[in-house]
Amino acid sequence: MDAEPEHDWPQAVEVLNEDGRSGIVLLCEHASNHMPARYHGLGLEAPHLQRHIAWDIGAAEVTRRLSAQLDAPAFLSNYSRLLIDLNRPLGSEGSIPTRSEDTDIPGNAGLDEIERTRRAAVMFTPFHDEVARHLDTRQAAGRSTRIVTIHSFTPVFLGERRPWHAGVLYDRATGLGEAIIEGLRLDPSLNVAPNVPYVISDDADYAVPIHGDRRGIEAALVEIRQDLLANETGVEEWAGRMAAALARIQDAQT
Repeated sequence: MDAEPEHDWPQAVEVLNEDGRSGIVLLCEHASNHMPARYHGLGLEAPHLQRHIAWDIGAAEVTRRLSAQLDAPAFLSNYSRLLIDLNRPLGSEGSIPTRSEDTDIPGNAGLDEIERTRRAAVMFTPFHDEVARHLDTRQAAGRSTRIVTIHSFTPVFLGERRPWHAGVLYDRATGLGEAIIEGLRLDPSLNVAPNVPYVISDDADYAVPIHGDRRGIEAALVEIRQDLLANETGVEEWAGRMAAALARIQDAQT
């Protein structure tokens, strides 16, 4: 690793506005499609690394704007989810996928434990340690905290069309999830629903159950349809919608 370009191996997490005054803490676990050269794209053609299988398209841009608009701390990943998925428990089926959607991932097939451990140590553990450290500091200071993690989803998955503009996923944080949905539905043209296109589970999710529910911190995951984030206009619109919805929640608590 020492002989490789330093920029090929960034820190696992990019932290924005850590001292922000907001009670919202933003996470974006699928912010980047970066893959160090040593992995040779995991055997995939370059166009595959621009697809949803490699990252959540538009999610990082929305998160950055939300961080600025809300004065909120944000934690963004710096590696592709194909190397190791930061929102899957280590050792789970989706942690280092050998197939994603309809695409085999040759470079993840037959990995030995040394490589699995290396990816966890370089990409997964430092990200979540930094988030946990921040949450520990907030809790010790008695600061109000809610976690909102920003994702995007494909309009069509394995031939099935998804009609929603956005979904808000939550388990124990019913109040937070419903409040975000209510805020987004102030625009009557939007189709926003709870727990779509996925549901939160301890077996298939990490951030909401570990950083949120197990700590007693309200936590929700927001999924925005990625075709709505395909350009700057869409990103700005959705950052504005999310900022307005989350500001209403903060205002209601003051």
